[in-house]
Amino acid sequence: MALRKRTGRRPTQKTKQSPSFTKEFLVEGLTHDAKGVARDDGKVTFVEGALPGERVEAYVVKQGRRFDEAKVSKILEESADRVTPECEHYFQCGGCQFQHLTYTKQIDSKLEWLRGQFRKLNIGDIELLSNTSQQYRRRARLSVFSKEGKQQLGFRARNSKDIVNISQCLVLTKPLQVVFDAFKERFNESTLASRIGHIELLDDNLSTSITIRLSRNVSDDDLIDWNKWAESQNVNLYWQQANEQRLPVVNEHFYTIDGLKIYFHPQDFIQVNGPMNEKMVEQAMNWLSPTKDDRILDLFCGSGNFSLPLAKRAGEVVGVEALESMVEYAKSNARVNELDNVTFIAADLTKTAPRILKNKKVTKVLLDPPRSGAFEFLETLVKFKPDQILYVSCNASTLARDAEYLIANGYLVSRVSLMEMFPQTSHSETMMLLQRK
Repeated sequence: MALRKRTGRRPTQKTKQSPSFTKEFLVEGLTHDAKGVARDDGKVTFVEGALPGERVEAYVVKQGRRFDEAKVSKILEESADRVTPECEHYFQCGGCQFQHLTYTKQIDSKLEWLRGQFRKLNIGDIELLSNTSQQYRRRARLSVFSKEGKQQLGFRARNSKDIVNISQCLVLTKPLQVVFDAFKERFNESTLASRIGHIELLDDNLSTSITIRLSRNVSDDDLIDWNKWAESQNVNLYWQQANEQRLPVVNEHFYTIDGLKIYFHPQDFIQVNGPMNEKMVEQAMNWLSPTKDDRILDLFCGSGNFSLPLAKRAGEVVGVEALESMVEYAKSNARVNELDNVTFIAADLTKTAPRILKNKKVTKVLLDPPRSGAFEFLETLVKFKPDQILYVSCNASTLARDAEYLIANGYLVSRVSLMEMFPQTSHSETMMLLQRK
């Protein structure tokens, strides 16, 4: 009797855990998420709270076969690049990982990390696009927690599901901070916390808004009282029921870009950094240099953030977006801005190319995909043989993967830019221009 071949994966080896103990480390580098890198007898230890050049005492909280993890307990020799975080919640909040490092070094660290991600691409210098390092976030989501009469409103704690009860946030725009202050004062006096899942703050060109995501029903009296409060604060207040996927919105919401109005639903994606979005779109127009001879494809186009500025300059633009609701906004935005040379279609770009794109001459392509990248569409994309491809990415690793494919299929990297969309945090946004050989 023949032996049957065993199939399936081997059991996963569990990470070795041990009680915490303290060691001394000399920190040599920094990870993309702001952890110090130290080596002890060749083994790497990632030290939370440590900076390159520092000698620290840290307690090891996890031991693994390939690396250990530790947290600083005492700084023995401090880096000249260390600064005291301005935010009082820095050591608890998980939002701004880089705030203990000078802003110049924050940029240097991100540039170095990007070079590592793109080491196989032969990219040359990385340009920098930046703006203010604080008060830039026009949108925020805050968690709510209530237990034994104690209410908490804030962001998730670092490496934890706990909620940090914040009093202020340095990266919120001034209007959002004002709204948050007023809401928190009213919230602390209410009994609403046990009925809320989370809240969302929004600052657009018309107004500020608060969306309350309910986990349980609220009494009519509470609704009336809260709506009166919102009216007194000149704030849009939305209530999203637990079984409700999309808010019914009666108020208009828009931002301006390149002299255009971009209307959107408050639950739809927009770039949270308004001033940087303006700079990003301007840079995209400069790099692609669209003319009336161009037929441009804008993939993952949303409500028209890039499509409409392109349509002001190009002969024709086709925008493709998976969400039909955003496509409807994009079509409306084209009408409002009196642009008749742009077409928007709803299509899933992980599947077969939409029929409207087949046999269509495309000279240039702009794509701004989600973190997973655009790999499924690249085979179709290269068949269009566009002269230029402008790739905007919030995930450098998937950008590197997709760029490798494009290079293997006849393209060269022409320019790369780090766009500092999220100062004080570990997140990086990248723009890459690829030219057909």
